[in-house]
Amino acid sequence: MIRTAGVLFFTACTMFFGQSGTQETNRPFLSRSEAHLEFRSLSPGEVIKASIESPFAVKRAEIRFEKRTYAMGRGKESDPLFALVGLDLGLEPGDYPMIFTVVYAGGQYERIEKEIRVLSKDFPVKKLWVDERYVSPPKEVLQRIREESAILRSVYGIFTPRWQGEGAFVQPTKGRVVPNFGERRIFNNKPRNPHSGVDISSPPGTAVIASNSGKVVLASDLYFAGKTVIIDHGLGVFTIYCHFSKFRAGRGEFVHKGQIIGEVGATGRVTGPHLHWAVKIQGTRVDPFSVMDLDFKP
Repeated sequence: MIRTAGVLFFTACTMFFGQSGTQETNRPFLSRSEAHLEFRSLSPGEVIKASIESPFAVKRAEIRFEKRTYAMGRGKESDPLFALVGLDLGLEPGDYPMIFTVVYAGGQYERIEKEIRVLSKDFPVKKLWVDERYVSPPKEVLQRIREESAILRSVYGIFTPRWQGEGAFVQPTKGRVVPNFGERRIFNNKPRNPHSGVDISSPPGTAVIASNSGKVVLASDLYFAGKTVIIDHGLGVFTIYCHFSKFRAGRGEFVHKGQIIGEVGATGRVTGPHLHWAVKIQGTRVDPFSVMDLDFKP
């Protein structure tokens, strides 16, 4: 096992962290496959890029972690199979099993159980003051909020089996980055959900670009998030851009990395003009900058 700069390399019969592993096959099979883990850190809100390289033809592969199944895929046929695994913002510290299942074209399969040790992380607490209707919504908008919640659940339930990104993720707009991912927020003295993205302060009208290529699966004005665009990059990975003043991309459109998709604004629950930028992976909330730190083939 080799570990350098947040990257782990291991063979199919080796534990991630130096413990003895197990292997099950439906017929004798000596694996020469290698798996690689890349990450910034192992704490809540981080992401792991897991990939497999094998001299054998792989029919399919998947990862089971924290009650979620991550199907592994690729962008081009020549690329290694990979998946992005999210360590959710609310994940408690401790040891968690990660189970890889690799099915080969010849009928053999491998099932390897590993352990990931998630470290504790403290997030700051912040008090904010906004229009009271965004803290205790009036009755006439409750149905709208329920309908928007159902739409978002449907959007995040989409799974595109092929990776649509092009190279590494990039910051979607210029401005002052507020490192407030995971911040425990109190609006008007009432505790609310932790902040699941990062804020980038910019003047109204500043261009916002797609941080990577993918399909726009939502472009809508939401009660809390304001004018919002969500991009599906494939393999259960979505980027979210909120509080736009103006849309520059529509639902169903395929956008390329760097393409303008909207303009900074102050719509929805805000204290001033900024971009709220977030990433969700199979429903897990992760820091966008942990995704930017990953290496992707161009």
